[in-house]
Amino acid sequence: MYKTFIAIVSALGLAGIAVAQQGVFQTKSLTPETALVAAKAAMESCRKQGYQVAVAVVDRAGITQVLLRDRFAGAHTVEVAANKAWTAASFRTPTAALAAETQPGTPMSGLRNLPRFLAAGGGLVIEAGGSTLGAIAVSGAPGGDADDACARLGIKAIAEAIEF
Repeated sequence: MYKTFIAIVSALGLAGIAVAQQGVFQTKSLTPETALVAAKAAMESCRKQGYQVAVAVVDRAGITQVLLRDRFAGAHTVEVAANKAWTAASFRTPTAALAAETQPGTPMSGLRNLPRFLAAGGGLVIEAGGSTLGAIAVSGAPGGDADDACARLGIKAIAEAIEF
């Protein structure tokens, strides 16, 4: 009888732990150092092509971790990069895809009225191990495709560090 009692109490205790574990979750985040590596790599990629840009890296919630602006990048590039990164992180979608999906007359066109929403190429989601870690965005290269290419090289620079 005592052994049965202990088994029941133990089972109930373990069930309580399982319920408590379901009430929370864990997420992975970029370290500021990793975010900085990505931003520097993206900026360097653009520099090599003769582009003066701003680069923003945000965490999974869209909060800016790193923002770099090259010497001669336009003043607007700071806000544009930050908003592209926020948009990519918030919607977990590259901003070039959102640009296509939110054209006037489409069902999702209303998203363009949201504050900070910026539907133009250059913002990419940073993902690893099936988790969204944040986003990176570039502004100032000649067009969204060029911004995307620089951002992609920023992600490539941290690929080994973020795989888990």
